[in-house]
Amino acid sequence: MSVEDDFIIFGSPDIRQPEIDEVVASLASGWLGTGPKVARFEQDFARYKSVDPNRVAALNSCTAALHVSMIAAGIGPGDEVITTAMTFCATVNAIIHAGATPVLADIRPDTLNIDPARIEEKISARTRAIIPVHFAGRPCDMTSIMAMAQDHDLKVIEDCAHAIETQWKGKPAGTMGDFGCFSFYVTKNVVTGEGGMVISRTCEEIERVKILSLHGMSKDAWRRFGDDGYKHYCVTEAGFKYNMMDLQAAIGIHQLARVEESWRRREQVWHRYQSEFSDLPLILPADPDPDTRHGYHLYTIRIKEGCGVRRDEALNQLASRGVGSGVHYLSIPEHDYYRDRYGWSHDDFPHAFSVGRSTISLPLSSGLSDGDIKRIVHAVRDVFS
Repeated sequence: MSVEDDFIIFGSPDIRQPEIDEVVASLASGWLGTGPKVARFEQDFARYKSVDPNRVAALNSCTAALHVSMIAAGIGPGDEVITTAMTFCATVNAIIHAGATPVLADIRPDTLNIDPARIEEKISARTRAIIPVHFAGRPCDMTSIMAMAQDHDLKVIEDCAHAIETQWKGKPAGTMGDFGCFSFYVTKNVVTGEGGMVISRTCEEIERVKILSLHGMSKDAWRRFGDDGYKHYCVTEAGFKYNMMDLQAAIGIHQLARVEESWRRREQVWHRYQSEFSDLPLILPADPDPDTRHGYHLYTIRIKEGCGVRRDEALNQLASRGVGSGVHYLSIPEHDYYRDRYGWSHDDFPHAFSVGRSTISLPLSSGLSDGDIKRIVHAVRDVFS
């Protein structure tokens, strides 16, 4: 068998028969758009997070969730929002789409999460919110961040794209800030293909999120076309097209039902990597902090200086051995658009820049077999020994 035929894809989803059957049932029912399965997925997610089901809304992406959360929080032109220099571009783009100005803070090099001390330095009279990103599934220091937000009267919008199972001091990620935003993208721990979720502190805020997510209409399709008679809608503001489909929720329902089982498998793989790579010229992820729960979304290694293998060379060498890998992430200031628009320099965020130039993410999926893990370990050791 060739490498191409036996390639271990980075971030391959763990899709099983119940998801397939649920999607087929949706197709057979004729209800493909936002409907009863989205409502069920919202209720199941609220139950998993131990929040009121009237405080959650399923959307088509975490990006959409971040965007409408900021609008619902009253953030717009003239406002500044502080976030991390080590994140996916969606975090910063959502701030821009809301009309606000992104302000970056550097990370702690041990956790790769935003450094609360750097946040404090960036707060100005125009600051309205903080968006902490629970990087790789490791919770941010929410005690410090929430205290800072209270002192300065700031909103906190948690970017939980990596952090469905994550907890900080016994509190689930996404339930500590004013809003929590989640991703169900194809590489995430719970998959719907494309998809997102918002948790808010109040039912009123989530009702506005739902209106914003479907053109600003006061009634969604399910409530307009149900079997209890037609209901007219009214457009109350200029909204967006951010709603989730039943076809997506059909996958998520069964993914979420297995969330703890999947988490335990990823935890096993994560610790196997920690043991197998401890003697290599790599900086391995720090162990989870006490009284926290790591979501184990990404397993990121960093290449030590002088090890003889450059990061991009290592990515290609792993691929040649049949192992897919990723980069999470180049620091935000390295991208041309942000550098040119905001004048950001990597010298302003040395920790994020250093990580972005040296990091590699290895496959970490509940769908990996023991044989897959053995091959991945062998390939990494082959490249870095």
